[in-house]
Amino acid sequence: MTETARTALPQIQPYPLPGPEELPANRAPWRPDPARAALLVHDMQRYFLRPYPPGEQPLAAALANIAALRDACRAAGVPVVYTAKPGDMDPGRRGLERDFWGGGMRAVPEHTGITEHLAPDAEDVLITKWRYSAFVQTDLAERLRRRGRDQILVTGVYAHIGCLLTAADAFMRDIQAFFVADAMADFSAEDHRFAVHYAARRCAVVLPAARAADALSEPFAATVPTRA
Repeated sequence: MTETARTALPQIQPYPLPGPEELPANRAPWRPDPARAALLVHDMQRYFLRPYPPGEQPLAAALANIAALRDACRAAGVPVVYTAKPGDMDPGRRGLERDFWGGGMRAVPEHTGITEHLAPDAEDVLITKWRYSAFVQTDLAERLRRRGRDQILVTGVYAHIGCLLTAADAFMRDIQAFFVADAMADFSAEDHRFAVHYAARRCAVVLPAARAADALSEPFAATVPTRA
């Protein structure tokens, strides 16, 4: 196998996102709470989105769903966190990912920039990411702790790699993870389905973006004493 064949991202064929009726049953009873949650927009950089045919599924729908959920989070006062990997990493910083994916992206906007469909606002947080999990070698867990957040809604690419490993890492840190199945894209329908089923059975609550947005917009007045 040549170096190029071993390290290149695949060309991704269109596939439909999983619909609400296709999602597996969840083991955990969690629901998103706007007072506890943060939204993660994971690795939506141009380099990672290049393998998708423009305007096709799953990316077109995933972009729309992430944007809608991000807007709902902003309206509800839920922090929005973006991750982005740097370009031109030296081999020591790249670590073992180099053996699977090569040197990674170059330090140019055409690679490192977050897609214009989801550009961060000034109020959003941007974290430099080094490994599959957004928690490894970053201060994400500390940022969540300082803001009193122990829930994370995971969106982005790729569902069975960074998104799933971040959800599993959150679980092991006692942070409730919500795997937003139609606000992600992956290499294939099979990889996407695997990630969704693993998350629901082992480390997260799987739900569609519309249901997550509805939960964040619902008032929690029942937990607040009513004045006479």
